[in-house]
This record gives sequence, structure tokens and C-alpha cells, in this order.
Amino acid sequence: GDGGAIFTNDDELADKMRIVVNHGMTVRYYHDYVGVNSRLDSMQAAVLDIKLKHLDEYAEARLKAGKYYNTAFANNPKITPPYIAEDYTTHVFHQYTMVLNDVDRDGLMKHLNDKGIACAVYYPVPLHMQKAYIDPRYKEGDFPVTEHLSKSVMSLPIHTELTEEIQKEITDAVLEFVNK
Repeated sequence: GDGGAIFTNDDELADKMRIVVNHGMTVRYYHDYVGVNSRLDSMQAAVLDIKLKHLDEYAEARLKAGKYYNTAFANNPKITPPYIAEDYTTHVFHQYTMVLNDVDRDGLMKHLNDKGIACAVYYPVPLHMQKAYIDPRYKEGDFPVTEHLSKSVMSLPIHTELTEEIQKEITDAVLEFVNK
């Protein structure tokens, strides 16, 4: 399994290990070290044991919500929704991340937050610009698509308990802002 423990009397090493087991982050989404996700405890394992039995229905609920969002945004040139390739794969929407085209992302996020709608930018800094991965062979501008997307993507709530009414509130709020 993925369990383990580290024992040390070196405070500096202990601090670094706490960072490494949390994806190498000292501040959320800013990686100072190459890290891993090693935070599963016994309570999480017990919950996971129960939730895994419902995996298919959870995936279907997320896919349904993702399709609802995609339909709502389909004809809006200011939003590029995620592509769903239905012929050969199934999207499970771990996140619903859309690309905003000539939209004030920070303004939209404030608009949504003011309405009590959660939203997020999960990858604000491209990997080649993260302290942990800086390499002298790569500089700002070397990955223009990645850098553009880090400034123009935003994620909406997507989970198994989203009702169609809540999805409509979310899409209406997004469209209200981008169409003004």
C-alpha cells in the first residue's frame, strides 16, 4: 500500500517532508519541491471503501452536469467548454474547466463569488514556471499555449449532488457576466 511514516529529530527535514507529502507545496498551487500526494489516513480509506461502490453513479452524475454546462455554453464565443468525445471514451469531470475568451476572469470570479457560487483556477502557474521545476532551458514565453491557458481558464462547481436548478443558477450567472 501507500502507507508509511518518517521519524526524525531534524526539524528542517521534518518541515520539508510535510511539504513533499503535500505535492511539494508550501502555498496552495505553488510548488517549491517535487512532491507527492501522500495524505490518505484510515478515515479516508474507510470512506473510500464505501464510496467506491457508487463510482459508476457518481461518474454518471458528473457527466450529466458537465453536459448541462456544455449545452448552456455551446453557442457562446466567449466560452470554450471542455470537449466530450462520446464515441470512444467517457469523461468523468474531476473538474469542469472552461476557457474564457476575452473575458475578465477575475471579474467573473468575483461576480460568481458575490452570488455564493464557488469557482476556482486550479493551475494559476504553468509547470515550467514553478520554483520546483525551473530549468534554465525553459523560460517564460517558451510555452505560449500553456501560459495563455493559465491566465484564461476557470473551473465551475461539479459534483454528484448538483441539481439541475443549481446548474441553471450557475450557468445563468456565468452568462449574465460574459454577455454584458
